[in-house]
Amino acid sequence: MDLYDLNDTTRAAMINEVEADIETGSLFVSRRLNGTGMSRWPRMMIDAARTGDPESLAFCIRSEGLLVDLEASHRNGQPYEKKVPTNAAETLAQGEFVRFYMRAVCIQALSAGTKVRVYRAKSAMNPRRESEAKIGNVVDPAELLADLRRNVGMDTFLGLPPGPNSGLCVRLI
Repeated sequence: MDLYDLNDTTRAAMINEVEADIETGSLFVSRRLNGTGMSRWPRMMIDAARTGDPESLAFCIRSEGLLVDLEASHRNGQPYEKKVPTNAAETLAQGEFVRFYMRAVCIQALSAGTKVRVYRAKSAMNPRRESEAKIGNVVDPAELLADLRRNVGMDTFLGLPPGPNSGLCVRLI
């Protein structure tokens, strides 16, 4: 992923945001993590914010076997278990790392009195039309920051990021 503003200042803000979520009990912990993964998740997020990236976080999840094998689902109103997707570690790592990254970028934009612009940080083979329509949009960082903090681990009101694996992010203008 091309995270243009990933530097020491951004990382420090990311760590503060992760720690704030841990302190308030609002850190998103995926149901796809097993017991060990759930207990390690807060430290993994801090470590990734400090020195890692989405790829290193996904590697850690995979290599340490921190995902469950099966998850509950429904088909025609009937519950059943299905295998967790093979890209679950990447989806979780990218989604959560980028959320904290965007929060940190918004904090920096607010400090500088500027806005943020939506861009594609990860190429997509078949980009969604709604994702493509967002590229280049200028966004109010205060609004986006509040939205990302309020809608943890789910779709945000502003639609950034627009669903799992969208590849969209924001950068300082």
